[in-house]
Amino acid sequence: MRVLVAEDEQDLADLVATGLRRHAMAVDVVYDGTAASERLAVHDYDVLVLDRDLPGVHGDQICQDLVGVGARTRILMLTAAASVPERVAGLGLGADDYLPKPFDYSELVARVQALGRRSQAPVPPTLRRHGIVMDTQRLQVTRDGRFLRLSLKEYAVLEVLMRADGAVVSAERLLESAWDEHTDPFTTVVRVIISRLRAKLGDPPCVHTVPGAGYVL
Repeated sequence: MRVLVAEDEQDLADLVATGLRRHAMAVDVVYDGTAASERLAVHDYDVLVLDRDLPGVHGDQICQDLVGVGARTRILMLTAAASVPERVAGLGLGADDYLPKPFDYSELVARVQALGRRSQAPVPPTLRRHGIVMDTQRLQVTRDGRFLRLSLKEYAVLEVLMRADGAVVSAERLLESAWDEHTDPFTTVVRVIISRLRAKLGDPPCVHTVPGAGYVL
């Protein structure tokens, strides 16, 4: 899942991003509305965690712009404006969810995960393919009953492949879904993670390379 955190309190923004990354999410961080608008114009995010009162482009305007173009990005407003009228106004702008500060971190993670599921084609919380069972709530994977110790990045790549349900996934899409904007698009990280996944998944091989197209489970 690809997430953008737009929050002008830098310590809070970095803390939120670090925590979301621990749940196998690829997270970019910006500290003002102008930068948020620029990132949203370039990347296809699943979820936007949006501080409403951003400097530069206001959070309300960012929300309205996303809704206006029909973007699939789900919006979680994260703001100190916590009164009922303010929440109603935020949701009326097109936000999908609203979480006032201060917040419980486990609730934030749960809300982001729920919005991420809504931004994609509906899938069950447990994915099953070729003897692989993935529990997307606990971030646990087994194959033929054998528990697999996957890194967060290996898990994220495998989840994209499993959600594709037999369709070919390009290396570019894997980079867009499982890595943040600081990753060099010409790097070999995708091949490295695919190689590690194959080794951990074992036999019979189930992750195949489609020359010139990408990978398929």
